[in-house]
Amino acid sequence: MWRKGKKHQASNLQAGEQMKLEYQRKVASLNKLKKRGTNTESLERVKATVSHLHTRYIVDMQSMDSTVSEINRLRDEQLYPKLVDLVNGMAIMWETMKGYHVSQSKIVQALKSLDISQSPKETTEHHHERTLQLYVVVQEWHSQFDKLVIYQKQYIKALNSWLKLNLIPIDTNLKEKVSSPQRPQNPPILALIHAWHDYLEKLPDELARTAIYNFSAVINTIFEYQKEEMKLRDRCEDTRRELNKKTRQYEDWYHKHMQRRTPDEIDPESAQEDTLVVDRQLQLEALRKRLEDEEDSYQRQCLQVRDKSLTSLRSRLPELFGAMSEFSLACADMYRDLRSIAKHRNRNGNT
Repeated sequence: MWRKGKKHQASNLQAGEQMKLEYQRKVASLNKLKKRGTNTESLERVKATVSHLHTRYIVDMQSMDSTVSEINRLRDEQLYPKLVDLVNGMAIMWETMKGYHVSQSKIVQALKSLDISQSPKETTEHHHERTLQLYVVVQEWHSQFDKLVIYQKQYIKALNSWLKLNLIPIDTNLKEKVSSPQRPQNPPILALIHAWHDYLEKLPDELARTAIYNFSAVINTIFEYQKEEMKLRDRCEDTRRELNKKTRQYEDWYHKHMQRRTPDEIDPESAQEDTLVVDRQLQLEALRKRLEDEEDSYQRQCLQVRDKSLTSLRSRLPELFGAMSEFSLACADMYRDLRSIAKHRNRNGNT
């Protein structure tokens, strides 16, 4: 409503300025006619025009005064109390958030002495899904934190710009005594908005924003490590199934082959068959060796994922919640000071 009122005021002010210029031109023209001694009829027409413009200007300025008074009433009786309520709410919220982040910061410090010897050594599907879920949540946290800071600054900057326009005095002087009520130049909202704007411009948000982003990157890296680990696990399972299948096939073939042979049988093809047996055994042995190598790679990856995950979390979690503690402390201090400014202005306004 106050924005619409301000636009209406600006439109009226522009029209009033145009009328004022027109009035001044007509007064100058009237003075010239008087000096020349122009005939009475022409002089009276110009006098009538000047009088009409003067009357219209007074009426328009009175209308503008009424509009300005209403805008100021809305500003002081509706907008300002809502801003004070917002400051009070934000002061409570950030004081609470400060407590949470300080507690979280203390908890993550305990990671330095965390014993993970009894924790699972491999990444499960459930664990992998939860890592992805955490990554998505932290990304959203970073996005919402960005919006929180940006929107606060944009809102208070817009209010500050509007207030500067709102407090510009309107010149209603036509070189005659045309009264216009003097608007107060130091309303309670002024000190609050100016201080709020200055505090937000100095708010140390970059450290917290960077800490959230870095933590998001760490979780993504852990997720990729886990993905590689699970690929190696699947490769081991595929090779193990292949080995089991070929072992069964070999045993079936070997059993049938041995049944066809007798110990004393002299067969010129037996040497070739023995070679075939050895070849098949070598193939199985190569497959067993491949499985062992893949299992070794998988176990090394499991160990690497655990170590890198713990190292990264031990480093980034204290950094994250330390930065959030500092940011929430700065916000709590800011809104506590703004609340004091509002209370001080309210006391002065009521005395």
